[in-house]
Amino acid sequence: MSALHDVIEYTFQQEAGRVIAALYSSIRDLELVEDAMQDALVLALERWPLDGVPGNPGAWITTVARRKAIDRLRRQDTLTRKIATLTALVNDEQEEDIMDMHEIPDERLKLIFTCCHPALAKEAQVALTLQVLGGLTTAEIASAFLVTQTTMAQRLVRAKRKIRDARIPYQIPPANTIAERIDTVLSVLYLIFNAGYSAPIGDKLIRHDLCAEAIRLTRVLTALLAQETALAEDAEALGLLALMLLHDARRQARTTPNDELILLEDQDRTQWNHAQITEGCTILERALKMRTAGPYQIQAAISALHAQARRYEETDWYQIVMLYDALYSMLPSPVVALNRAVAVAMIAGYDKGLRLLNQLAETAELNEYYLFHAARADLLRRTGSLDEARIAYARALELCQNATEQAFLRRLLAEMSGSK
Repeated sequence: MSALHDVIEYTFQQEAGRVIAALYSSIRDLELVEDAMQDALVLALERWPLDGVPGNPGAWITTVARRKAIDRLRRQDTLTRKIATLTALVNDEQEEDIMDMHEIPDERLKLIFTCCHPALAKEAQVALTLQVLGGLTTAEIASAFLVTQTTMAQRLVRAKRKIRDARIPYQIPPANTIAERIDTVLSVLYLIFNAGYSAPIGDKLIRHDLCAEAIRLTRVLTALLAQETALAEDAEALGLLALMLLHDARRQARTTPNDELILLEDQDRTQWNHAQITEGCTILERALKMRTAGPYQIQAAISALHAQARRYEETDWYQIVMLYDALYSMLPSPVVALNRAVAVAMIAGYDKGLRLLNQLAETAELNEYYLFHAARADLLRRTGSLDEARIAYARALELCQNATEQAFLRRLLAEMSGSK
C-alpha cells in the first residue's frame, strides 16, 4: 500500500502544474485551486488502491478537482459573489471531462505571468511560481531562499491573496508590459529547471518532470516572443533555452542505474544526447548574434564548452575562466566566484584554487552552501590534505539534503577513512 501511495503522490506532483493552470483559467483563486487539488489527492488515495491508477491520470485529477472546487463554492456563505466562477466550472465540466493535459502549455505560461506580476515582491513572484507550477514544496522553496518554512508559507499565502483580491489579470500581458516581467519569468523558469536538475531535497538527484516542464515552457516563451509581431526575440530567453538543453543533454550519464552520482570528469560522454547538444549550440549561436550578451548566454557558453569536449582532459578551462570573469562582472555572486575558483584550479593548480576558495570562506551564503564545502574538500583531497578534506566533506554532508548526493559524500568519506 505504501508503494502505491508513493506512486499516487508522485503522479500528482507531475500533473500539478498542468492541472492547476487548467483550473485557474476558470477559478482565478489559487487557494481554492490548491484546496481542490488536495481534495482530489485524498480521494485518489482512497479510490486508486481499489480501482487502479486511471489511464489518463491528469484528466482524472482535473475532473475530480473541478468537482471538488464546485462543492467548495456551493458550501460557501458568499456564494452570490461566486456565481460567475461556479458557472464557468460547470460549463467546463459539461464541455469536456477528458483532455490531453500536454496541450495546454499556454495556460501554464499565462499563470507564470500572473505569478510574476510587478505588484508582487520579486521574491514572492519567484517563490509562488516555484510552488504553483514547479511543484516544489514549501520546505524546498524555504530552503532555496534560506528562510524558515513558516516564513515562506506566510509569504506564499499573502501572494496568493494579493493576486485574488487585486484581481491581477490571468493573461499573457500586452506587448508593452512584457519587458517588465520577462526577467522574473526567465529566473523562475531557470529555478524550476535547476530544482529538477539537482533536486535540493529528496531521494532522487534529478526530477525529470521539472526539467522537461521548464524546457517546454521556455520553448513556448521563445516562440511567443518570435511569433508576435509586436514583440521581438529575446537573446537571454534563447540563452536560457540553450543552457537548459545543454545541461539536460548530460542527464543520462550523471547517475548509475542505482541512482549513484557520477561526477562530470567520470561520465561516459557517449551517453550524452548529442542531438540535444547540437540544438543547444545552434540556439546559443542565434542568441549571441544579437550582440546583447547576458548571464544566461554566458552560462550556456560555459556549458557548451563542457559539452563539446570529447574528453574531460580536453576541456577548454582557459575559456571557461574568461567566461566566468565576464559572468561575475554581470552577476557578482559568491556562487559564480566559487565556480570560477574551481575552473582556475584546473589551469593554475589545486593550491591556487584552494587559496581562492579560502578567500570566500567567510561569505555567509557560501558557508551554508554544501557545494562550497564539497568543492573545497575535493581540492584538499587532491592536494593530499586528507584530514582537512574529511572535515570539509563532513560539513558538506551535514548541509546536503539530497539522498543521492549524501550517499556520494558518505562514500568519499568512507574511502578516505580507509586510506588513513
